[in-house]
Parts: sequence; C-alpha cells; structure tokens
Amino acid sequence: MVRVIRGGVLLDIRAHRAEAADVLIDGDTIREIGAPGLAAPPDAAVVDARGLLLHPGLINAHTHAHGNLAKGMGDRWTLELLLTAGPWLSGGRSLEDKHLSAKLGAVEMVLKGCTAAYDLTLEWPAPTLEGLEAVGGAYAEVGMRAVVAPMVADRTFFEAIPGLMDVLPPAMQKDVEKLRPAPWKTSEANMRQALARWKLGAEQIRLAVAPTIPHHCSDEFISACVALSREHGVGMHSHVAESKVQAIVGLERYGKTLTAHLDDLGALGPHFTVAHGVWLDGDDMRRLGGHGASVAHNPGSNMRLGNGLGDMRGMLGHGVNVGIGTDGANCSDNLNMYEAMRLASFASKAQRPDAERWVTTEEVVLAATEGSARALGLEGQIGRLAPGAKADIVFLDLGHVNWIPLNDPTNQLVHTEDGGAVKHVMIGGRLVVQDRRVTTVDVAALARQVEAARQRLAGINAPGKALYEQLAVVVGRFCPGLAAVPYHITRYVGA
Repeated sequence: MVRVIRGGVLLDIRAHRAEAADVLIDGDTIREIGAPGLAAPPDAAVVDARGLLLHPGLINAHTHAHGNLAKGMGDRWTLELLLTAGPWLSGGRSLEDKHLSAKLGAVEMVLKGCTAAYDLTLEWPAPTLEGLEAVGGAYAEVGMRAVVAPMVADRTFFEAIPGLMDVLPPAMQKDVEKLRPAPWKTSEANMRQALARWKLGAEQIRLAVAPTIPHHCSDEFISACVALSREHGVGMHSHVAESKVQAIVGLERYGKTLTAHLDDLGALGPHFTVAHGVWLDGDDMRRLGGHGASVAHNPGSNMRLGNGLGDMRGMLGHGVNVGIGTDGANCSDNLNMYEAMRLASFASKAQRPDAERWVTTEEVVLAATEGSARALGLEGQIGRLAPGAKADIVFLDLGHVNWIPLNDPTNQLVHTEDGGAVKHVMIGGRLVVQDRRVTTVDVAALARQVEAARQRLAGINAPGKALYEQLAVVVGRFCPGLAAVPYHITRYVGA
C-alpha cells in the first residue's frame, strides 16, 4: 500500500527546526520526503498531518516485559532489594500471564511514542521457546518492533554476591536454594532451540541473548552465550556495573572491573549492549568505545533504585554508542521514553557545574532514536526519517499545551513533551495509534484481563512476598555495607 503524509512539519533534530514536508511511504518504507505537494500515485492513501509535528519513533534500548504487572509495587528499593523480590514480583506466571504483561507494556509504549524496544524478559528456571513466543507475539499483536532477549544465569543472586549466602540463617539458605536457575547447558540448549525455530520473523521481532549480570553467570556460561550470539548473528545484552555493589563485586570476584572481565572473555563488540553502566570508569568506557559497543542509559531507573547517575557525557566522549531506555515498570514504574529523555538531560546537568560538559538535547534525542536503533542491531533501518528507512513515525499535536509556543522543537521534545501530545503513531507504514487510541488491540479488554491476572498472582505469590520480607532484612543490611567499600570513582551526587 502506498501512503502520502501531507500537511505536517518534520523534526530536524540536528538543526533544531521543523520544516513543512510531505512523506511518501511504499509499504513499510519511506520512499521519498519532499516539499509540500510532493508527487504521489493517484491511488495513494492520504494521511492528514496538518497541525502535527512528525519525529522518528522513539526506541527503548532497555526494558523488561515481565515487569509490567509489578508497576508500583515497591518504593524504597535498591537494586539488590529488587532482585531479592523477584520471586514475589514475577513468580507463578503462566504463558498467558507473560503474554499479557508484554502486551500491556507494548500498549503503554506505543501510546507514548515508542515504536521499538529491546526487551530482556524473564523465565525461571530457564527460557523456553513457548515463553519467548508469548512475549514476542504480544509485541507483534500490538504492532511494535522488538528484540526479545531471555535473561539467563547459572548462579542465584545470593551466590553471586560474595559473603551474602553466609550471613543468611540456615532456614533462609534452604529457601533460596530453591531459587536456583537451571544448569547453564540447559539454558543454552533452550536458547539454541529458540533461535533455530523462531517463526515470528527476523525483521519485526528478533531474538538476542542476555546473560543477566556477569557475576550471576559462570565464565563458561558467558563464553557459551558469546558463541551463541556470534553463531546466530544476534545481539548480546547484560546488566553491567548498574550499582556500586555490582562494581565492588566485580573487583572482589575477578580482580578487575566487570567490563574488563567481559573483555577478557571476548564478549565485547558491536553486537554487545551494556545495560545501565552507571559505575563504568574511564577504562571501561574506552574498552566499550573501542569495540563499538553500546550502553543502554536508563536514568530514571538509576535514580529510582539509588544506583547513582550514569555519565552519558563520559560515554559519548569515549566513543560509546548510547541508547536511552526506561528499564522495567517494576523499577521505573512507567515506560515513557519522553520522560527518559528528560531525565537523561537533567541527570547530566546534576553531575557537574560546567555547562559545556552537559549533554545537549540534540545528543539526547539522537541517543533515543539512532543510538537505540544501533543497540537493537537496526542501525539505518529505524530511528530516523529518511528515504529507505522504515516508516516508524510519531505525530505530535502542535495544538497541545506542550507545544505552545513552538520555539525549539528539539529542546521541547526533550524538556516539555511528556507523551500527552502524541496523536498518531505509525510503525512500518501502519497506524497502530490513531487519534490517541490503539488500533490493534482492545485496551479495555486487556485491562480486565490484567486486573484478573494481578489478583490471581497476588494469591499465588503470597509465600514469595513473605520470604522477601524476611530476606530483605538481611539484604538490606549486608548490601549497603558492601556499597560503603571505597571505589575509585563515584556516581552519587553529594557523596
């Protein structure tokens, strides 16, 4: 189908301008962009964009489908307390629950101008083809693009942190032993099967590999993930130096930073994405930049969990590709990429007094579009409005208060837009949001299904909640003590 978008203005991110232009779309791809009145076939469907600003679909470089049923469930949680709460927050999920959770997140994202996501999803004790299809199928149903990566480990959280298991009372040690993941060869075999039998289509819904946190995985398992990633030509994504506890554990366990250890294992490369990277030092950034790797910068979650402020300026300065992410709704509570961009800008400003070192709004928008696209392995295909790119386009209502007056569209996209002005969202030439309503799924029915699942899972996971409340007392004492160990950099403001 051929469409032509007429009457709108297109954001020029780098020039901080919005100029009138028409867009010709052939199937799922932008064929031509030109001045108003652009020639189009007589049978082309016209999309009326009068009074609308068009920008590339935002791309979420890091989120978690399983977190969407757990939004709002915690407040003063560190990362380590969040990980402790995992069996309570995400336990007992059926395939339908996994599908519902992913669909809920996809609906939220498209309503807020996001057209693609890198989703690190959870199945315990090991990933399955059916579970990954449940998640991937939800994105396909809504109409989003997604890279779906199963998070895998062969150590429990309590084994991964030296000394933590030892301070647990014997009864709790027995309880957490039941949380053991599958042997790594089982997870590897299941991922290999999923990669070989994937039928959702490599263009819209892709798979990747996600050894969840380096020290939660044996070196043998990480090496197997590296081999699997390269054998199948898929991405690899891991939470690296997200918290100070993780940074300290890396030095204790390996005698070097987590990034240096991954480098020694051959994990780094253009296919590799670091999630968070709050506690990366200059050498870590140099290694990542030298290998062409990416960082998914999640400023909202980093602050929400008290992990500190990631240094986006430092990353860019070392040649690291930076994408922007929201993280999961269980630790950021919404999946709003406009908010993530705003927080990325503000976090940079809170780190240093030299305004020349702050990231610019241009850099932030480019990270949330082109940078995230590169992290997803879709560089040049999405994240830009240009001939040959996929027609993933967000239409903002310039009559919305966020855009009155219109002074600088790049600045305002970062600092004033909050998703409220999103009117239409097109993905691959298809309007998945039209007049602020999702066109692909029944959102009211989804809400009823999600509420029923929430009530049922609350009962199923009551024992997990009780266990969390016991474990949190120990983890809440032990991990802050570990975080008090001196480290050669700091990412805390006011520390």
